[in-house]
Amino acid sequence: MTVVGSQREVHEQPVPPSVPGDPRERCAKAAALLELDRPREAIEAIGQANGVADWGYRLLSLAFERLGRDAEAVAAAEEAVRTAPGSWAARLRLGAALRRVPGRGWEAAVQADRAVGYAPEEPDPHVLAGDLALLRGEHREAEASYRAALRLADDHPLARVNLGLALLRWRPPRGHHDPAWPIDPRETGRVRDVVEAWSRQVRVLLAVALAVAALLAFRIGLARTAGAWGVAVLAGVPAITFRRGREVRLWRYVPRMLVRDPWLGVSVSAATLAVVAYVAAIATLPPVLTPSGTAWPVLAGFVLLNGAALPFLRVPARAWRGRPVRALAEFAAVPMDRTARRNVGAALWILTVRAWSALVALLVVGALGGPWLALAAPAVPVALALARPKGTAAYCSDLALAADRLLVATRHLLTLASVALAAVAAMTLLGLPAVTGGWAWSACAVPLAVPAGALALRTVRAARDQDGRGVPGPWCAALAMREGRGTRPPGDTRAPVVLDGGVRRALARSRGVVLAFADWEGPRTLAAEVAAEVVGADGELRLAAPAEAWEAVGRDPRVAVFVTDPVERRFWAEVRGVAVGDAETGVLRITPKRVLVPHHGRYRDRRRRHRHGVTRTR
Repeated sequence: MTVVGSQREVHEQPVPPSVPGDPRERCAKAAALLELDRPREAIEAIGQANGVADWGYRLLSLAFERLGRDAEAVAAAEEAVRTAPGSWAARLRLGAALRRVPGRGWEAAVQADRAVGYAPEEPDPHVLAGDLALLRGEHREAEASYRAALRLADDHPLARVNLGLALLRWRPPRGHHDPAWPIDPRETGRVRDVVEAWSRQVRVLLAVALAVAALLAFRIGLARTAGAWGVAVLAGVPAITFRRGREVRLWRYVPRMLVRDPWLGVSVSAATLAVVAYVAAIATLPPVLTPSGTAWPVLAGFVLLNGAALPFLRVPARAWRGRPVRALAEFAAVPMDRTARRNVGAALWILTVRAWSALVALLVVGALGGPWLALAAPAVPVALALARPKGTAAYCSDLALAADRLLVATRHLLTLASVALAAVAAMTLLGLPAVTGGWAWSACAVPLAVPAGALALRTVRAARDQDGRGVPGPWCAALAMREGRGTRPPGDTRAPVVLDGGVRRALARSRGVVLAFADWEGPRTLAAEVAAEVVGADGELRLAAPAEAWEAVGRDPRVAVFVTDPVERRFWAEVRGVAVGDAETGVLRITPKRVLVPHHGRYRDRRRRHRHGVTRTR
């Protein structure tokens, strides 16, 4: 649709005295109270107003949401949508309220998509769509939505921080739960804990039983007794399974939980494979363990060590997800935000884990016969240093490093380990006899073992951090999702556009209006013989339009209505808004987004804000 250029001018005129119970004055007061985080007083202020329109219902919904009354928040938001179905702010509020209700995640996504379609020029609908995609694990879609929001508002802290999460392929703490499931996340969390407890108990039982069996067979010489012991202990697996299975009660969700949470699936698979390996180890238990037999040590090693290997592999595997360098730059771009600063620390730890695991891989390769590859070890700390953000974002990264002494010490140890590894590789390639025995490669594991201990210590400390205020951990789960809008006023509390007296008189006097909309072939205009009817204090337009207009607004609901005043012939107006078809009444309901009227030969954009006793027209 063609947009006519306009010159913004500011005109001040006295505001008429507020009438007691005036809905707009009460809603403005409630919005101010919500900015001060006083939702109870906001509810009281709105309750004193008569004829509350969609703005009031949106404010009520947000106040109920902040009080934890999610059902009432959804009901108020649904009433706002019913009052103004073409309001992008009402759709945004409904999507945000539905997001907190179990089983209504897809409905929230539908409302967010509609808000984006109604107001693609607003950043908040894109942010909500990105948040919902991020919670579903659709990181590419979330990244696209956040970037669209940042193109509209580069200083949007929520979009900036959560974009970093999308780049890191972050999963919420309840990654096993799908927001579309009609069940409380706490219930699926309980099921997940039960499944993990089953896996852990089975693996510990089998590991202890096999260790006792090996002791009986190889140290005491009671091979038959060891076999009988192993078979007897195996009966404990069905007992544990039956006991834990009675606690699940949500079996239909378990397979989907295993798919959504890969590490939960790995834990269950490890327990199942441990049972198979244990049975094979007991069945092939030799009377004497000889160096020539390799099958039994492999089986026994899997049963005994899988419990310790999974946590050891979990942290590095999580650290190699996503793009932490780019995510760190996004986090550090919002230095005044507490969530962003915490995520900066977590991203730095993730990069440190990557560097440590890369050095471990070079050590293994070098010891197995590839010392020329180990010469690249010093490049690892160099790459870690180059990952520092550039420009003003570097300040936030430097603060995070200065506040975390353990992180700084770990990085220094990695630098020392890389130098030692490169030195051993060089001496091996030169054929020096001092390193031919292989002891030097084993010695290189010592400076890498100390950082591993630091990583384990930080992992344990971060796992105990339940309120998000403690130290960040070296994994993506330690990252925090940004909530709220910060210093930016929420888009779903914005006051609606009001049609003033001049526009209302023109619509009442005119015998016809012109409707402009986007068709398959481009912008189109139609002359409607019936003038638009203004309904409500906020000025919703209701217009009888032909079928082709209905089809067009179904594809793109953004329209414009042109009207002239037959009495004041120089007065005419353009009302831009969103049209939604009402099948019951057979009219298009148009919610205004912007009103343009002529002023001294130019358009004047009438979007009024009441502040400090004056009316400002932008």
